[in-house]
Amino acid sequence: MKVATIGLDISKHVFHIHAVDSQGQVTSRQRLRRGEIMSFFSSLAPCLVGIEACATAHYWAREIRQFGHDVRLIPPAYVKPYVRRGAKNDAADAAAICEAVTRPNMRFVPIKSIENQGFLMLHRARGLLVRQRTMTACAIRAHFAEFGIIVGQGRQRVDGLVDLLDDEGLTLPAHARIALAVLMNQLKELDRQVEAIERELAQIQRVNPMAKLLSSIPGIGPITATALAATVPDATMFRSGREFAAWLGLTPKQNSTGGKDRLGRITKQGDSYLRHLLVIGARNVVRYAKARSRVGGGWIEALLERRRPMVVAVAVANKLARIVWAMMTTGEFYRSKLAA
Repeated sequence: MKVATIGLDISKHVFHIHAVDSQGQVTSRQRLRRGEIMSFFSSLAPCLVGIEACATAHYWAREIRQFGHDVRLIPPAYVKPYVRRGAKNDAADAAAICEAVTRPNMRFVPIKSIENQGFLMLHRARGLLVRQRTMTACAIRAHFAEFGIIVGQGRQRVDGLVDLLDDEGLTLPAHARIALAVLMNQLKELDRQVEAIERELAQIQRVNPMAKLLSSIPGIGPITATALAATVPDATMFRSGREFAAWLGLTPKQNSTGGKDRLGRITKQGDSYLRHLLVIGARNVVRYAKARSRVGGGWIEALLERRRPMVVAVAVANKLARIVWAMMTTGEFYRSKLAA
């Protein structure tokens, strides 16, 4: 029988195949090693292949697609409802993927190119370094506080503690000075590494057409623009700006029944990194009057009269997400409210 659809459950070394024909009848269930995957798909006629969008999924999608197969990546949360109850194993996952990929209303993840994955990795590395920098700064602040030396809040206040470490009149034990000196050097090195990645992202933003386009939006700089361009290579997969905002988790969670609409907090589903960047950009828009006027000053100021600034920032982030979708689908540069 000719194979029509395959569900592929991937892992580091062991892969599971669940294949069905055009009538939905199972034709094959196999357990393959990593080295057998390429020979298996090269020997098959082109068919539909479903893979969970997890680690290494984009690599395998690109490799399998070379043989003419229609490869589609499915979010793991959309596969879970099709897993047979009481049978959670790799073979059952492959069968669930095979079932989910054929659903007419299923949503898929676009396959990233090598280039997009490459500079998206810069964002992941920067995020890790920023977290390590924050942890180091908090450790320095806490260690100084143990000896009665405190400073105000803010990352820049920790830099003032560096000068205190060189003060011979400061009563600090020798061992404490050694430990704090190590942490200070680590903090400086992390600053240098973060700045190097940010310079590289700025360079990418200047040459990448989509990132350059998105940078014209108020509140979106090189970091957010390059992250959006890498994560969403094809914005037409979303039917509207609202669907794109919902994918980012910026729309209210519904608990409606009996014809009564009940809206709660935002869902916080989807890509948390993009949502985080958009909310930070929206906070800057809300904070500065000039930026507010370019996005819609009257609407934002009316919200500020009855809502907290953070709630307004999330609403502005939702609006920025819709603007991003519109610009990515049309290719037009941003026109501010004043220009309009």
